[in-house]
Amino acid sequence: MKRSSIIFLQFVVILIGVAALAFLLWEPQVEGVNKNATQFEIYFTDPFLALVYAGSIPFFIALYRALQALGYVGRNEVFSPEVVKALRTIKYCALAIIGFVIVEEIWIFVMSGPDEDNPGAPIFLGLLVVFPSIVVATTAGMFERIVQNAVDIKSENDLTV
Repeated sequence: MKRSSIIFLQFVVILIGVAALAFLLWEPQVEGVNKNATQFEIYFTDPFLALVYAGSIPFFIALYRALQALGYVGRNEVFSPEVVKALRTIKYCALAIIGFVIVEEIWIFVMSGPDEDNPGAPIFLGLLVVFPSIVVATTAGMFERIVQNAVDIKSENDLTV
């Protein structure tokens, strides 16, 4: 790949990370529940928010590993074990995000109780995160397998003289 394409993709990954971090810090302040709450009450007394922040850790790890993989691609080391490890980590991070979203959905239903009129909104928001995570996990797993096969073939060819 061209160096400019790699730099552009790295910039996009960094931009996604900054936007996600800004959203995670901004959104709790504009929630209706936190209208008159202090900063301490918003960030340190809400167990659901703590669960959301814990669930965002795999997202940022996956972004970091994507930056690393793009760095290897930029150095023409596409078929290396490090890229396989990065793809495997991205796959596991996507699966962890799915797990966190499922736990958060259960939390919403347990805490809302039977009086909730519209359970569709939390389900929809959860699906907005789960479906892309499924796509990322599947794609990363597929690329992991392809790159691992290429690494195996490359190592066999290196041994053949």
